[in-house]
Amino acid sequence: MMLDAAFFDRLSRLRLAMGYRTSMNLTGNRKSMQKGSSMEFSDFREYMPGDDIRRIDWNAYGRLDRLYVKEYMEEKEAVVSVLVDTSASMDYGAKKKSELACMLAAAFSYMGLNNMDRVRLYDMSRMQSPFVAGGGKRAIPRLADWLMQLSFEGTVDIEKAIGALPLKGPGVTVLISDFLQETFLDKEQESLEKLLRFLDYSKQKTVFLHVLAGEELSVELTGTRNLIDMENQSSLRLTLDNGSIRVYERALQEFLERMRRECVKVGAFYEICSTETDIYQLIFQNLRMLYDI
Repeated sequence: MMLDAAFFDRLSRLRLAMGYRTSMNLTGNRKSMQKGSSMEFSDFREYMPGDDIRRIDWNAYGRLDRLYVKEYMEEKEAVVSVLVDTSASMDYGAKKKSELACMLAAAFSYMGLNNMDRVRLYDMSRMQSPFVAGGGKRAIPRLADWLMQLSFEGTVDIEKAIGALPLKGPGVTVLISDFLQETFLDKEQESLEKLLRFLDYSKQKTVFLHVLAGEELSVELTGTRNLIDMENQSSLRLTLDNGSIRVYERALQEFLERMRRECVKVGAFYEICSTETDIYQLIFQNLRMLYDI
């Protein structure tokens, strides 16, 4: 990932807008609907990597043989969930979609950590093993290592991945994908609509970052070609001429417009992120509506 210190320095001035007033108070960075003194006990929850070990309840560990931490009203954090599509189709392009996806994931995770939110970064094909961190920027090196180890192969079920999210309060959920999944491409199905309604019901500020390669947005191939599906290896022999390219472009625009339209219906944010667009322009211009400072 070609992101330098100057890039992250500019990111440190930004904060993700929650969309909902969080009921999970944190260390003064966001407003909460809850009231209470700074040391007012709230609840127990299971220990997660990155938690302060001083908050572990050792009495509970002795009884239950599991680690739990005490939560206080002021210490509950807002959660930023970032999901990366690691299907094989994301590894396409002269400038690979997978590389842009990782840069976007790094940027949004950094913004969350920098503002003391809890960040959960997911590989959509392995939802059971997220990168989880909180407490500031010290987790950035581990985050970068986690992203570097991602493997883009096989298929991903986006609906199943969203269903596995532990959504327990208002937060931000960022999906980074090319959304080239049959259930989304088929306009007769309602998978996209149901997914967006579920996230809205779960009080998530939903962000769809639609990553596409420059070659997908502007077809320049001509002649007879064997097109191979990167995920299931099926092939299609096709002659690319002006007529067939116009059919493709029309279908693509209909798909993108439907994605945008359905996001608008529930107040979700949608942006096409081309691999041909400079990362500075994407983050600091195209996506500027996502920030509240």
